[in-house]
Amino acid sequence: MEKREFKDRVYQGITQLTKALANSHRVEIVELLAQGEKTVEHIAAETGVSVANASQHLQVLKGVQLLATRRQGNHIFYRLANDTVFAAWQSLRTLGLLQLAEVAQLVHDFRDERHTLERLSIEELVERQLNEPVVLLDVRPAEEYRLGHIPQALSMPLTELAEHARALPTGQLVVAYCRGPFCVFADEAVTYLRGLGYPAVCLSEGYPDWKQRGLPVAILN
Repeated sequence: MEKREFKDRVYQGITQLTKALANSHRVEIVELLAQGEKTVEHIAAETGVSVANASQHLQVLKGVQLLATRRQGNHIFYRLANDTVFAAWQSLRTLGLLQLAEVAQLVHDFRDERHTLERLSIEELVERQLNEPVVLLDVRPAEEYRLGHIPQALSMPLTELAEHARALPTGQLVVAYCRGPFCVFADEAVTYLRGLGYPAVCLSEGYPDWKQRGLPVAILN
């Protein structure tokens, strides 16, 4: 094989990955599956597409080996093939915020509207937990919490926040986290909690980012 043919074939092969990710629904699916395995029906509901369309997107991602599956009864569960898949999305997300001014502005404007600009990094959260009491809330759906969460976090899905928020201890910083920086659950939770008078902030990243750093995680069997 000649050098030019070798390079062309390698680069063409790698571009199959970028083609698979060149769709807004498919990158959202990658972020969803970073929370844990899900069925096509669940993914369709979360992304707002039909089951048929969700299935097509999943097959594209699986076709380039970004996803793996397992069958349980009549259901097929999809998951990320490995941690490198999330790391690739994480890098793409960071690049988008750095290089695309319109994306960074959208995120800024959304948070500014909800007065949720105050955020803690993962490193700041770890330091705070060592030095003071912190109420950590996982506001993702309960099933995602069960599949993996930050240790000591309370499961308080956004849909249940109004019912349980007033039971939270007062006088302590409340930190809410969700799926990642583009997930709105934590922003909405913090907006609501501040309305009740709680000193609440968002975690700047999500559970998958915490896990990606090699920090301890908790799983409910």
